[in-house]
Amino acid sequence: MNDDGAGVEEPLYLRDPAAWREKLAEGNRFQPRKRVAAEVHLRDEHGRLLLVDPSYKPLWDIPGGMAEANEPPHEAALRELREELGLGVELGRLLCVDWVAPHGPWDDLLMFVFDGGSVSPEQAESLHPVDDELREVRWCTPQQAAGLLREDVWARTAQAVLAWEDKTTSYLYRGHPFPRV
Repeated sequence: MNDDGAGVEEPLYLRDPAAWREKLAEGNRFQPRKRVAAEVHLRDEHGRLLLVDPSYKPLWDIPGGMAEANEPPHEAALRELREELGLGVELGRLLCVDWVAPHGPWDDLLMFVFDGGSVSPEQAESLHPVDDELREVRWCTPQQAAGLLREDVWARTAQAVLAWEDKTTSYLYRGHPFPRV
């Protein structure tokens, strides 16, 4: 009701569930889309990280990739490991989420980094690419990884390593803790 006591007509979608869904769908068509990707930190018996050499980019990377439409980040991570390395693991906890700023032709991105645990010595020795998206795999110390990864990927990786060591989860802004302290 308004101030003079007269009734005010409510928008139809407030009382009609079908109209409400239609209103939400209309809004959904115009909202921006976020790209989502997921990486998995895998370790060998010596604590080294697994790096992959993608055939479609100039520098090394962490295993993982882009989520498909309506695919949860953890499922994207597991799918990428199966497709590129023929590897099935049980994911551990989320180490960090990094907001990656728009760059080149790409819009912004949310990168989820999961703990993939440790593989056995036999798995580590036999691991190899199973599709043409990867040229090579390599087990690296953090110092070696810092020299092979793009600077922003290393910043995120270093924070994920700290989160793994501290048993924490971090929200990162461009690879750095947020808020900055």
